[in-house]
Amino acid sequence: MEYVTLSNGVKIPLLGIGTFLISPDDTINSVYSAIKMGYRLIDTANAYMNEEAVGKGVKRAIDEGIIKREELFISTKLWPTIYENVSAVEDTLKRLDMDYVNLLFVHQPAGNYMAGYRQLEKAYKCGKAKSLGISNFYGEELETLLKESEIKPHVMQLEAHPYCTEKDVRDRVKEYGTVLMGWYPLGHGDPGIMKEEVFVKLADKYCKSSAQIILRWATQMNFITIPGSKNTDHIRDNGDIFDFTLTDEEMTEIAKLDGTKKYYNATREEVAKYAAMHLPFER
Repeated sequence: MEYVTLSNGVKIPLLGIGTFLISPDDTINSVYSAIKMGYRLIDTANAYMNEEAVGKGVKRAIDEGIIKREELFISTKLWPTIYENVSAVEDTLKRLDMDYVNLLFVHQPAGNYMAGYRQLEKAYKCGKAKSLGISNFYGEELETLLKESEIKPHVMQLEAHPYCTEKDVRDRVKEYGTVLMGWYPLGHGDPGIMKEEVFVKLADKYCKSSAQIILRWATQMNFITIPGSKNTDHIRDNGDIFDFTLTDEEMTEIAKLDGTKKYYNATREEVAKYAAMHLPFER
């Protein structure tokens, strides 16, 4: 496993498992299996409705002596409608059955998101969150948070894959040392990305799949990447990416795809609507 060090000195794995749209029962098994296979980063959220399941998967692995809590990196997110609830962080910790999380995000820039971020800052100061993040922040909302926050975000979670690397946003937060965590790393099931000629050729060269080439590209970009799956074979294959390295020339060739497609194009109004409904936007 490879790691990147955040601006506050915390180390985070470059590869983890995501749990978006995975049912609680499947989440328990996915998390447990991933930990057994060597994964150390688990990503979840209030809105995924599976924080409790993540906690159960982690506890099972700990109880069996596979891992210690301090060896794991757990990230979760607060949803806009509970930003001003002073017990929101405690409620998350209870669901996870943990004393702290390693990374705590504001999930969307909807509602009074600055109130939510201030709750995160309090959690950070008292040790209930080891690092802070923002998810899906762009433009005006990003500028407001960067200006008004006391503790600048250590991680920014955005859509990130070879078609979309968000270079402008990354450049904007570079001065704060903010690292990108990418969701939809494999294009949200888009078969087209797997068939791109550059990935097909590299897969043949390295005896890997196109998905493994894409995930390795992400880690070499220093993008923390969190592919989700309930299939143990896919989880295993997704983790088998650190026995080869793409060359600078190959990375440059992949870079030619950047800026050609995004899968998540929600408007501010749509984000606000889903936030009010207590639902994760179908991204």
